Amino acid sequence: MTGPLEGIRIVELNGLGPAPFAAMALADLGADVVRVARPGAGGDGLMGRFDVLNRNRDCIELDLKSPVDLEALTGLLDVADGFIEGFRPGVCERLGLGPDVLLERNPRLVYGRMTGWGQDGPLAQTAGHDITYAATAGALAHIGRRDQPPTPPLNLVADFGGGGMLLAFGMLAAIVSARESGRGQVVDAAMVDGVAMLMGALLGARESGFWSDERGTNLLDSGAPFYDCYECADGAFVAVGAIEAPFYAALLEGLEVLASDLPDQNDEARWPELRAVLEARFLTRSRDDWTRRFEGTDACVAPVLTMGEIGDHPQLRARETVIVVDGALQPAPAPRFSATPAAAPRVAAAPVTVSAVRDRWELRSG
Repeated sequence: MTGPLEGIRIVELNGLGPAPFAAMALADLGADVVRVARPGAGGDGLMGRFDVLNRNRDCIELDLKSPVDLEALTGLLDVADGFIEGFRPGVCERLGLGPDVLLERNPRLVYGRMTGWGQDGPLAQTAGHDITYAATAGALAHIGRRDQPPTPPLNLVADFGGGGMLLAFGMLAAIVSARESGRGQVVDAAMVDGVAMLMGALLGARESGFWSDERGTNLLDSGAPFYDCYECADGAFVAVGAIEAPFYAALLEGLEVLASDLPDQNDEARWPELRAVLEARFLTRSRDDWTRRFEGTDACVAPVLTMGEIGDHPQLRARETVIVVDGALQPAPAPRFSATPAAAPRVAAAPVTVSAVRDRWELRSG
């Protein structure tokens, strides 16, 4: 592997969703991450070469209820920089893998914990999913249209943005600190904390009186007609984000509509009239016709593409934002680095032995 994190060694206990995402993000950028799975559950995972979250790292299969396997794992953690686990609070302690045990053996270890509710609080032991964490942390109530129920935003907000990415960020911060101070620590990454952090700007907007609690009435939540999605003649959609005056002017020019024939852009009382005009205009052409018409302009109009279409978009193709790995479409590692570029991803492979990992780590340390 190459990349800016080359030389960082991390052990990950196999899990679902945000913890594997954090491990993938670190491995993508060059960290040597080893995934630990139950016997028979390792290798390439349930989806094989399509399992993006398991890419770029080796797997070892261990029975953590076996003293021999447990000692093999703790021995590996003695020379690791980081550890990632995504279980409910107390599970790793019962396995003999709690932070007190591991940090006593390896004081420089960064112990990353990924949960929905965090390590403490009245809900710490309660199950949940992305939708419950996004709901509790104040994001879900504001996603959706007026007079409609909130719309689940896939599982991007809590699992991956507020969870996995937050854990990866926290791991790196703690590893930098450990390399300076010689002291490791626990990174307690909770999805509710991450969602609240992602909502920071909007929370500030609400506190200032700029944002309303009423869903679908605000600038960025489908309330504004110049920041929304519109159906086209072929049933497909375009996304419009023409907030600033020059961008809005470019939108009207492309639509061949005169500003003098419309309500003022920022007259919220007349937004329904403005929306009706935009809806009617977009229905006169197909999505791809509108895409060509607005291409190269600052109107902030883009086609709403499905996952099956993104590989053909010229911008994404030019940057290789999505790439084919072993016949499967995947996102490329991000962000990009000029001096230490990440290597091309590799799919999850057959399990390896603990000794093979230790030999590799000791060789690189030497």
